[in-house]
Amino acid sequence: MTVADPLSRLRDAAARRDAAGLRRTLRPRPRARDMIDLASNDYLGLCDDPRLAAGAAAAARAWGTCSTGSRLVTGTTELHTDLDRRLAAFTGAAAGLVFSSGFLANLGAVTALSGPDVLVVSDRTNHASIVDACRLSRSRVAIVPHRDTAAVAEALAERDEEHAIVVTDAVFSVDGDLAPLAELHALVRAHGALLVVDEAHALGVVGPGGRGAAHAAGLAGEPDVVLTLTLSKSLASQGGAVLGAPEVIDALVDTARSFIFDTGLNPPAVGAALAALDVLESDPDLPARAREVARRMTSLAAGSGLETADPAAAVVPVYLGEPHAALRGTEICADHGVRVGCFRPPSVPKGRACLRLTARATVDESDLTNLGTALAEIARATGRSLHA
Repeated sequence: MTVADPLSRLRDAAARRDAAGLRRTLRPRPRARDMIDLASNDYLGLCDDPRLAAGAAAAARAWGTCSTGSRLVTGTTELHTDLDRRLAAFTGAAAGLVFSSGFLANLGAVTALSGPDVLVVSDRTNHASIVDACRLSRSRVAIVPHRDTAAVAEALAERDEEHAIVVTDAVFSVDGDLAPLAELHALVRAHGALLVVDEAHALGVVGPGGRGAAHAAGLAGEPDVVLTLTLSKSLASQGGAVLGAPEVIDALVDTARSFIFDTGLNPPAVGAALAALDVLESDPDLPARAREVARRMTSLAAGSGLETADPAAAVVPVYLGEPHAALRGTEICADHGVRVGCFRPPSVPKGRACLRLTARATVDESDLTNLGTALAEIARATGRSLHA
């Protein structure tokens, strides 16, 4: 059968997504700070910090603008190995390995640690990078209900495979809740498994001095715990890393395709991340300020009658139900000079479209006042107002 127009199915699919309120659009962000940014992942407000810019510039002058190759060839500079060590030391891990993105760090960790003789147990609401890593793992994958430790225990106890890994977000990227890491660690230890924790939304926000959720749970340096993270959120740079026992890092260097066959992270991003760690270590109260802003945002949403959730870190969801309602919510926020995230299926389950507000340590009272006014209007527009 010959198809006259091979692009027609793409146009038809786009039209269906448009009707359902599921079209995505690239909207270039202007340089001018004309809106209050409560959509970004810049949780500590370091993106415009001159200390990070200076770190990036110094790295570019010393090492150039690119790493010139994969880390196993020419792409590892002295800066890269310094960042490997600094990230491990900051989180309490034994060793570290920097990747060019957090997505690739998750792909590398899960695929290198899995295989036909390994069961992978994954939380249903894990990030897409973990989902894709599971699909590429060559392992049998057990998807368990969200934060359901009983289901994890059952999957581990009933497995036929000799080995197993349990993989979870530390802070879940939409609902903003915290994984039960201490309980999960007890399970993996009892069943001879590994625990892989994605600290993307926890590093810099959760734990003493922002050292992450695993550190806060007392798991720092445990040999059966593997951490993944991104440098593009609290550290306001780019890239990712895997942290863990030396045996884990050795396995990644030897077998992780997303490390071996990818160009190393560019030196300016490495320099910026190192500078961000310096800032965080010199100002350990920054994480607490971000968490307090998150609590204030939750209070504003709940006080307007909107469904939200207590934040474990900097992510605050405001549930509006259907995609068109969430889109309208973003428009109302924009009318009040506030930029927020809009999450719709397939990023969230059907009927759980939401605004995702992200706290930042540098948000001030006037910013929160604007947000409160916008949320109150959203509540009235959606019939949820407590004061209608």
